[in-house]
Amino acid sequence: MSDVREFIVGDTDVGVRVDKYLATQMPEFSRSEIQKFNVTRDGCAVKFSEKTRSGDIFSVVVPDAQTDVATENISTDFDLDILFEDDDIIVINKPRGVVMYPSAGNKTGTLVQNILAHTHLSALGGDTRPGVVHRLDKDTSGVMVFAKSDAAYRGLIKTFSAHDLTRKYVCFAWGIPNWESATITGNIARSSRNRQKMTMVKTGGKPAHTEVDVINAFPRAGVTQFRCTLMTGRTHQIRVHMSSHGFPVLCDPIYGRGASRLGSVKNPELLEFLREHDGQMLHAELLEFTHPITGENMRFKTRLPDDMDELKYLLSEIG
Repeated sequence: MSDVREFIVGDTDVGVRVDKYLATQMPEFSRSEIQKFNVTRDGCAVKFSEKTRSGDIFSVVVPDAQTDVATENISTDFDLDILFEDDDIIVINKPRGVVMYPSAGNKTGTLVQNILAHTHLSALGGDTRPGVVHRLDKDTSGVMVFAKSDAAYRGLIKTFSAHDLTRKYVCFAWGIPNWESATITGNIARSSRNRQKMTMVKTGGKPAHTEVDVINAFPRAGVTQFRCTLMTGRTHQIRVHMSSHGFPVLCDPIYGRGASRLGSVKNPELLEFLREHDGQMLHAELLEFTHPITGENMRFKTRLPDDMDELKYLLSEIG
């Protein structure tokens, strides 16, 4: 059954756009969502661009919440590593090599489809991206949160848009820095030469900010283990920032410059690992945020995946 709400405009709210006024009365909905609702003023149809008047009576029909998508679009290609779940959110440790959601080249076996085989997700993300509020590249592993309820979806979108959360990644990259920590800033935009790549630009693009700390340095291998804290969330941000500053992530097929580096690798086991391995050595280690419904502080930290753990062991043996 639909939810019908009624609002009477007071003197302090006169002269405001109708959709903006209603958004202040119903903060759980965005203005774009409200524009899809059935809204009348004093029993008559209203345009959202019109202004409010003192004493106006608005009736708003809020449709039933959508909390699921087509159930035929599911698969169980791998076991989910569930870190937390309640009625509103589900937190997953994403494996490397898994695509987030269906697309032209990936119809099945995606993370979203496997989650749908386990539980429902908010449909507000769309038919192919239900519950998706952020993303990881196919070959990046680590912790992710998905929205199960519509209210959680709206709350998480606001959290990620405001960058009001903590995201830490671990990566192995070429090069030995002469510093322990660094701040990398620089706008990122899509490359005009290769639409699959992002690049740092002097003008345009979107501002990006990454804090980088050294975890371990392996001078004989010429490799460093870093922890990267995202202060913004741009596409390929860590991979672009690290590569542009001379520390490309190992096994990164787009930004890694692997071919030019392999000639310096003397250890046969490490060389075999780097030649045969697919997927950048990048892992979303930690995600900390406020629960969008309960307000509870949520903190999830994951171990390195097996392949990165193996790499760390090889590097430690080399020194």
